This record gives sequence, structure tokens and C-alpha cells, in this order.
Amino acid sequence: MREIFFKAILLTIYMGTAGLINQDDPSRWNKNQIDEWFSKGEWHKGWRVLPDSSIDRKELALFYFRNRERWEKAFSFLSENDLSVIEPKKYEIDGDNLFITVSDYDTKEVKGSRFESHRKYIDIQYVVKGSEIIGLSDPGKVTEVTDPYSSEKDIEFSNVSHFTDLKATPGSFFIFFSDNLHRPGLKVDVIEKVRKVVVKIKIDQ
Repeated sequence: MREIFFKAILLTIYMGTAGLINQDDPSRWNKNQIDEWFSKGEWHKGWRVLPDSSIDRKELALFYFRNRERWEKAFSFLSENDLSVIEPKKYEIDGDNLFITVSDYDTKEVKGSRFESHRKYIDIQYVVKGSEIIGLSDPGKVTEVTDPYSSEKDIEFSNVSHFTDLKATPGSFFIFFSDNLHRPGLKVDVIEKVRKVVVKIKIDQ
């Protein structure tokens, strides 16, 4: 009886420890756990803007817990600043590990636009004022690489055979990983002025 009792205690301790380990290890989470963490929303630090449904939740969780401090600093900046009035410029938050660019520009025509992708940085993109279309595709749809990858600029331009158009407005933000080819800045119906915030979070190699 005593042996069974001690085994039960050891099992309880093990399960509790395993739970603590898994808590910050999304590689071991199931879909329900990923969805629960994502929907709870604590990860975007009280920022009252909704994450777009196009965001890959599993990939986000993996990168978030790999460099949690960077993500927390990024979302703290977004939630604590009035993005509609701050100066349009580059804000260096953590050297080349994390920086944020605020830009004002006019949206553009689809003709001549290309899809871009990055290898060193993850993008958080948020339209503060106005609206634009962002095309979204993946590497399997690339038909032509028009500008090969530049390590200095961390960008590659491509044409693709298939994509989804996402409407970006002040109500939601987007996150683009290295396998998310995106074509931002396109007009919705007519060309309009847009203010956009782009957060660059470095991927540790």
C-alpha cells in the first residue's frame, strides 16, 4: 500500500512538472491549447486591436516563446503609444533585434506590384489610418523570383500564381513570417493616404 502511495505522489509531481515545462513549450501543445492561448490574447499586452484570422497561430506561439522579451517589447510599444500622432520615423527598440517604422504614404495600383518575403525578420503590420489591400501567398505559389534575396535589405521579390487579398484597416493587425509572401500597400477602391506601423522582430538563426 505504501509503495502505491509513493508512486501516486511521484506521478503527481511528474505531471505537475511536465505541465510547467509544457506551459512555455508550444511545440508540445495540441490545436486546442494553441487556440486557447491565442484567443486569450495576453500575448499582445493589452493592445486593443484584433489579430487577423490569417495569422498562423502555431508559428506565432513557437516564435513568441523563443524570444518572448522582444515580442512583449513590441506589443508594449504598440499599446502604450498613440500611433496616430507619433512622428513617422524609425524607432529602435532593441538594436537590430527589434525596431519599428511608422510611415505615411499613398496606396498604389496592383499593376507592377510584387510579393515580398523576408528571412531575418518577422513583420507585424498595422494600418493606423486609412485602408489597404495586402496580398498573401506562400513559397509553393512562386512562379518567378524577380529580385533575388538581398541579405543587406532582407528582402526578395517574386510573382506568384495564387494569392489571397486581405483588407487592412485600423481594426486588425497582421503578422507575416518568412513563409508568408505578402504584397502590401495596394488601393482598396481608390488611392488613399495611409499611416502604417511595421514592427520588425529578428529571427535568431
